[in-house]
Amino acid sequence: MKVRIFDTTLRDGEQTLGVSLSPDQKLSIAKKLDELGVDAIEAGFPVISDGEFKGVQLITAEGLSAEIVGLTRTIKKDFDTAIDAGLTSIHTFIATSDIHLEYKLKMTREQVLEKAIEAVEYGKSRGVKVEFSAEDATRTDREFLKKVFGEVAKAGADRIDIPDTVGYSTPEYMAEITRDAVIASKLPVSVHCHNDFGLAVANALSGIHAGAECAHVTINGIGERAGNASLEEFSMALQCLPYEQKYETNIKSKLIYDTSRFISKIIGIKVQPNKAIVGDNAFGHESGIHTHGVLSNPLTYEPISPELVGQKRRLRVGKHAGIHGMNAMLAEFGVKPTNEQSEKILEKVKVLGDQGKQITDVELLSIASEILGEKGIKRIVQLTGFSVSTGIGTMPYAFVKLTIDGEEFTGTDHGVGPVDAAFNAIQKITGKVSEIRIKDYALASISGGSGALCEVTISVEDAQGNRVSAKSVGEDIVTTSVQAVIDGINHIMLKKMLKEKQVS
Repeated sequence: MKVRIFDTTLRDGEQTLGVSLSPDQKLSIAKKLDELGVDAIEAGFPVISDGEFKGVQLITAEGLSAEIVGLTRTIKKDFDTAIDAGLTSIHTFIATSDIHLEYKLKMTREQVLEKAIEAVEYGKSRGVKVEFSAEDATRTDREFLKKVFGEVAKAGADRIDIPDTVGYSTPEYMAEITRDAVIASKLPVSVHCHNDFGLAVANALSGIHAGAECAHVTINGIGERAGNASLEEFSMALQCLPYEQKYETNIKSKLIYDTSRFISKIIGIKVQPNKAIVGDNAFGHESGIHTHGVLSNPLTYEPISPELVGQKRRLRVGKHAGIHGMNAMLAEFGVKPTNEQSEKILEKVKVLGDQGKQITDVELLSIASEILGEKGIKRIVQLTGFSVSTGIGTMPYAFVKLTIDGEEFTGTDHGVGPVDAAFNAIQKITGKVSEIRIKDYALASISGGSGALCEVTISVEDAQGNRVSAKSVGEDIVTTSVQAVIDGINHIMLKKMLKEKQVS
């Protein structure tokens, strides 16, 4: 069975607190969603502002493969505005639960039903596809909900949608009312689930199993309050879990991680590390038992291959680490200790872990160098010059000079702050020799007073998804940050160089 993916990142997702997108940002996200393979993109709510109208208009004019949909209330003006924005598909809604009728709409059930029918009829008279949503369906009287769906179907609706507006349903109840909707309307049914009790994806899956053909989802599960059913979890569950019936979607799963990060960066909401499918820890392992198992056969502790969703497996060291995982990490940098040396390295790692410290890749290599009695791991990149300038009324400006494998490079750039300017200048240089991006940055104070020390932890990633973490401690935030980045770049380039040698 083919399941339709209706993405509402640009509408319900944008209703996340603190998120507001410009028309151009909306268009860039719509293009990314279209590449991902979603069947429908809810581009926005055109009547709410001039900017929203323009954003929808830009998307409808782009000629994307996905169906472009706009939200309206059951008001003629909303329909007219949506159609003026170039939309040919409308998602219209009105609340049907008694709590909404009494406290929000101040209407009777009969009045609400009449408004729903009139809206559908008006939309059809204007020549557009109409999907009707009974807002707060899961708290609506069940018999009245069936009546509403039956009547809007007679009025000409093309699809109907069951919104679990406050995430109040259980999977069992979602299945029951989905079956009701299919029978009452004889139309394609969608489910729109919110995550207030952490059941959005489970409820959406339950609706599909009960006969719904479509789910409304968002990238990273963003949305009002606790968010919506997440596209990545929902689509991969359909694809990979052992259901009796085989489900398919048009989602290009290998683009999921990249799409997640692209949208996360634009909207300014970081993906939580333990987020299913797209979190940095989703395929990360530290426990010795787990890393040993994964190195023997990844399926021992991973339900799917990380590459299936464009991710990478990430091994970490800490107090839970074991010899096998640690040695596998060291081998990526060409370090192969003896059994005795491995034991000593691991002992030091566990001591740091017991102190509550997170051990970066660079720190692990430093410990290994100390135990192996070497002068240190080869440094491909050397920081040979660095300065920043800031002032009132001007953007911070940075100059960086690096020596990379004996060749000198310089870079200058601006940024929103001195650290950002320095990062931008470094990325200008490394972009010439290797596509390296700074993925995460964390700053912590580890002492007070006039000689206060700060600790900067970063991770950098190359175009192939290889990632290295590094930490630096110093008195000056900018200098410490730059040094941490240089350490990270050094080791990611070393890892890349060793892999290239192995291939050749």
